[in-house]
Amino acid sequence: MRVFIVAGEPSGDRLGAALMAGLRKKAGAVEFRGIGGDKMLAEGLESLFPMDEISIMGITEILSQYSQLKARIRQTAEAVIAMRPDVLITVDLPEFSLRVARLVKAASDIRTVHYVAPTVWAWRPGRARKMAAHIDQVLALFPFEPPYMEAEGMRCDFVGHPVTTETQADADAVTAFRMRHGVGDAPLMLILPGSRRGEVSRLAPIFGQVAGRLAATVPGLRFALVAAAPVAEAVEEEVADWPVRPLIVDPRGLTPAAFAAEKRAAFAAADVALAASGTVSLELAAADTPMVIAYDMNWLSRQVIGRMLRVDTVTLVNLVAESRTVPEFIGARCRPELIAPAVAQVLANPQAQSEAMRLTMDRLGAGGPPPGERAAEAVLDGLAQGKTRH
Repeated sequence: MRVFIVAGEPSGDRLGAALMAGLRKKAGAVEFRGIGGDKMLAEGLESLFPMDEISIMGITEILSQYSQLKARIRQTAEAVIAMRPDVLITVDLPEFSLRVARLVKAASDIRTVHYVAPTVWAWRPGRARKMAAHIDQVLALFPFEPPYMEAEGMRCDFVGHPVTTETQADADAVTAFRMRHGVGDAPLMLILPGSRRGEVSRLAPIFGQVAGRLAATVPGLRFALVAAAPVAEAVEEEVADWPVRPLIVDPRGLTPAAFAAEKRAAFAAADVALAASGTVSLELAAADTPMVIAYDMNWLSRQVIGRMLRVDTVTLVNLVAESRTVPEFIGARCRPELIAPAVAQVLANPQAQSEAMRLTMDRLGAGGPPPGERAAEAVLDGLAQGKTRH
């Protein structure tokens, strides 16, 4: 079997590597070519060029490097066409991946599979229709996504979310974390202001004010903040002005494995979390940590996205569990005087979210086959059917 697989970000590299392992387990000998990072290389990928050349986020960055990206898109598509693989699998990064798939489909009948459905259920539903012109099959992370893709004529398989396979801290690790940092039995609030500099600059001042309000009203409350590696320095600068001094779980000076273990322990040790909107809500649910979600953006983005949103909640736990038990404060409502009472209420009644978090993990595939294996089975089944729409 011959597979061309493309990923452009660390999260895609993890998904791609798990899928590659699943394909090898299910199909035996597989030749892999494409683009990927260290994890995909470890699974035997011959990478066309380094993955970080296409790991570009943001409109400004994309525009500034557009000519280089366009050249890499064409180079990748030509490599696919020359290889004539059984299937082209693109993993997330739609700005790059779907353009490659379009060129490949224009010149061949190679089967195309895209891993990670676009969030058409939240905004910009037209993306599914555009994808359908050159994507045969979609692998979805969420159980509610297939109908949106199938409505446009694509096969779509829910394959589970990788959060369900992540290692969780045990009771001993939690106890050790609390002892190591002098928390003891005190209530602990986890603060997660995002992984991008813009998010941190907007949210950290607000989250700091929330912490100050809670410190004045909740006896003995302690605070811990997990800093993502790209923004660790910015986080340190922001918290210097906070009315309380949180424990910072800082990746600097730690090996990746040691930081991952410390992060897991912090998630599990917390009694409540205040987090930026995103997949972190699923990480908190996996750790069984109740949460409040808050997010803000610049004025223009707030106006545009606010008008385009098709859902009444952006919190993934709420969406997957089909509940609204996780409080969220988005846009104009992302204010300390609104957020602080909600955090206090969750801290006082953490059981209110327990069922929604458990249901979320169940619906995302916890306890079942690993997502990489389920994705591999879906790809192989699609190939066996031999049904392309072109």
